[in-house]
Amino acid sequence: MARAARSRTPHPDTPQSPLHRLLHTGLDGVRTLPAAVRRGYRSRCTAPTAGLAESPHPLARSLGLIAVTVVGAWLGLLLIGSIRVPVGPMDTSMALRPSLAGGTRIDVAPLGDLELSSHHAPVRLDVDVDRLDPVRSQALVDHPERFAGLQAEVTHDVTRGALGLALHSCVAVVSGATALGLAVYRRPRRALAAGGLALTLLASSAGTAYATWNPQSVLEPKFSGLLTSAPSVVGNARNIVSEFHVYQRELARLVTNVTKLYDATSTLPAYQPDPTTIRVLHVSDIHLNPGAWRIIASLVKQYRINVIVDTGDTMDHGSAAENHFLDPVSTLGAPYVWVRGNHDSRGTQKYLTGRRHVTVLDHGKVTQIAGVRIAGVGDPQFTPDRSVVAAGDPAERTAGGRLADALRTQRLAGTPVDIALAHNPAAVTEADGLAPLALAGHVHHRENTLLPQGTRLMVEGSTGGGGLRAVQNKKPEPVLASVLYLDRTTKRLQAWDEITLGGLGLSRAEVSRHLPQENQPGATPSPSGSPPSADPSSGPPSGPSSGSSSRPARSPSGHPR
Repeated sequence: MARAARSRTPHPDTPQSPLHRLLHTGLDGVRTLPAAVRRGYRSRCTAPTAGLAESPHPLARSLGLIAVTVVGAWLGLLLIGSIRVPVGPMDTSMALRPSLAGGTRIDVAPLGDLELSSHHAPVRLDVDVDRLDPVRSQALVDHPERFAGLQAEVTHDVTRGALGLALHSCVAVVSGATALGLAVYRRPRRALAAGGLALTLLASSAGTAYATWNPQSVLEPKFSGLLTSAPSVVGNARNIVSEFHVYQRELARLVTNVTKLYDATSTLPAYQPDPTTIRVLHVSDIHLNPGAWRIIASLVKQYRINVIVDTGDTMDHGSAAENHFLDPVSTLGAPYVWVRGNHDSRGTQKYLTGRRHVTVLDHGKVTQIAGVRIAGVGDPQFTPDRSVVAAGDPAERTAGGRLADALRTQRLAGTPVDIALAHNPAAVTEADGLAPLALAGHVHHRENTLLPQGTRLMVEGSTGGGGLRAVQNKKPEPVLASVLYLDRTTKRLQAWDEITLGGLGLSRAEVSRHLPQENQPGATPSPSGSPPSADPSSGPPSGPSSGSSSRPARSPSGHPR
């Protein structure tokens, strides 16, 4: 049959009739028709899908590129963004980390962390003190004269490290974004676009950090970690004003203190306070928390406190059964000055009067302890059920008026009062302009306000963490206290440390140092020998001016407790 089929197929060289040629052409067309149909079907099925894959929405394309860039840059900084920089006698690691708040975090192991509000940008500078080089630190200890040149050395090292970190961070973000872009898009052009966008974002963040750079943030660091070591890192009180002039000098002094502290840990020397500085520990609203006495005793020892000032509400109900709670006040290691709060009864006051190392102030009574004149008035209300009338209660203003009269009498006698005390801020504000410093409590949170006539009002929170009522609250109240540094000659406030401890069930410790604005770099201090007059008729005194506060100014009375 194959032979028959081949016999029917004409040879190409064989002459064909018109009929044969027509039949052959038709058969060829029929044979090629299915292939053409199949090709058309495939083209109709695949063309729309290919169009959708190649043309996504432009907004989706842009958002995807931004997401890839941000994630890739973050991974780059996290994986390869850290560099090691020697700073003076220390080996440190520097890195940039994404952050919404910005700032600088310095990890001084094993002391804890220092947080500085140095800038506001979407990147944070992390500096970890890895170790102290034994050779360089021993050379400094053996030759103390080399500390004089440490400032220039540290400034040079930090500048060099910052430039190196900037270049290294550029490489890290570009590498991370490009690598992730190549993995996602598999196209070099899109990957390079991601790398370029990452570099642009880093440059914008650096520009924002430069525009918001605050070198004076080192004056008010926030410490966390070991409470006993925080004062050593900050430095002694004698250098609060004299050495807080420029950023480079403070940075060098910080390195110096850390170096000396690390070297001295083997001998554990006692912390030596400045003998010319008067240290006042302000506590308030203990509310029968027995743990407060241990905290106060520890602070007295660590800070070498000269006098303790308690602005009331030591009790909760003021009953006679609670009186023995007050017995430890005579053994705290420093004189104890106390004014009555609205949770303290007259019986409470009578029990404290006459106890060893305790001074009770009421009706504007004045006492002088550690060279500081202090006057105070007890709270006129006794409301252990918390039924305190609002801040405008005339009784508070009347008590504050008695305090103001006592301050005027002291000033006319040539013995002006340095600190005025009351439990309720509404009472002590009546003494505005008659003393440079006024202390109060009652509201269970800190407030720091410069009153119209120039008196600085400092309201302390609860040193007892809210007392026994803390178990009833959803969130525990922190334990708050403050150390005030006074100049021995003028009795003016030079600085203060705000101490915050974790409340019930919490374990943390923070110390924040603050300076009045007149003691910060660039301010003109008043003459040290003559305190300015606080007479309202002669205008506001040139005493401590408004410094930074952790919360906005509000009504001094706050909420009744």
